[in-house]
Amino acid sequence: MESYSILRDLAIIVIAAKFFGLLARKINIPQVAGEIIAGLIIGPCMLGFVTQTDFITQMAELGVVLLMFSAGLTTNLRDLLKTGPIALMIALVGVLVPLGGGWLLYSCFYGFAPVGDLHFYKAVFIGCIMTATSVSITVQVLKELGHLKERVGTTIMSAAIIDDVIGIIVLTFVIGFVNPKVQPVDVVVNTALFFVFALGVGFLFYYLFKWLDTRYPHQRRIPIFGLALCLSLAYIAETIFGIADITGAFVAGIILCSINDSEYIAEKMDIGSYMFFGPVFFSSIGIKTEFSGMTIELLLFSVGFVVVALLCKIVGCGLISRCFKFNQKDSLKIGIGMMTRGEVALIVAQKGLSVGLLEPVFFTPVILLIIVSSLATPIALKSLYRGEPSVQDATSIGNEEDFVDSY
Repeated sequence: MESYSILRDLAIIVIAAKFFGLLARKINIPQVAGEIIAGLIIGPCMLGFVTQTDFITQMAELGVVLLMFSAGLTTNLRDLLKTGPIALMIALVGVLVPLGGGWLLYSCFYGFAPVGDLHFYKAVFIGCIMTATSVSITVQVLKELGHLKERVGTTIMSAAIIDDVIGIIVLTFVIGFVNPKVQPVDVVVNTALFFVFALGVGFLFYYLFKWLDTRYPHQRRIPIFGLALCLSLAYIAETIFGIADITGAFVAGIILCSINDSEYIAEKMDIGSYMFFGPVFFSSIGIKTEFSGMTIELLLFSVGFVVVALLCKIVGCGLISRCFKFNQKDSLKIGIGMMTRGEVALIVAQKGLSVGLLEPVFFTPVILLIIVSSLATPIALKSLYRGEPSVQDATSIGNEEDFVDSY
């Protein structure tokens, strides 16, 4: 009968996650923050109703894969092509500056290490967490203000999408380098081979799904086959090429994001994420977070982590925007619009924990960053746009709104 305790644990997780998620939305912060707090409350840190088990860990991992699949599905490739080199450069700097800032921060607190040492990769991984951008709140604020479809708004949206793609690639390399049995050249070769493989498979499955979409439009077999593609590429990425399974899941979403029924597939995937896998994943972050190891040094690191993560996006993305002839105020808007963090940062942190690059106590600064950036971004943007005439925009946010906020 003990094995049935997982059913009790899952019931507690789902109820607590949704309750605190809805409560978070009422006070205008992302629901994922509420679900993480739910995990903290019901987990060992406080009430101890639920403890981390292998089953919950596996369900959370599946949740990560599905979330990244949905992220790929909601990517708009046409918008990426429209913005061209400007969004690409903003995204590139928006990854490199936080990556360096995170490495420097961790090294200053815990010591510098030579390249190739595990301690060095832990420092780099802190930077990887900082690279992720979540624009759901930014997009919602810009829409409410009537500036979503202006040059600044479209640049932020496109740069954030490219930012996450580059961040996932960087994550893939860092995780690959951690394995002491793997040579750096092997990591580069395996990563390149996977993307070559994904490109070839991508064209094949794109046209296959396009044919299926024409023959069986808006039928449930399309999302089922899409899910099978997601799980297959996640497995192939992890076991054959030795890179993160979430990379394969994200690529699967990219392959299908341009077919007619991509939104239909995303809707069906979000049902599972909304009802079960999402709450389990985000709550598991709180459940496995440890405050017992909190020290003054870690508290100071947490404050530094939040400050450095926010400033690196503002300074990096803002300065490169100035190089592309955005005025000073618009450059600041872009920098602030890129500083929000959300589910991708959590996914990266979760992956770091599973491969030994991150200790549970470091989930605390990640959670603080998500909450602080989610509150600060709307306030700062509204202040910058104060007095400017708005352009009425009744169009839907569509694919650019973060799928997690559909909760």
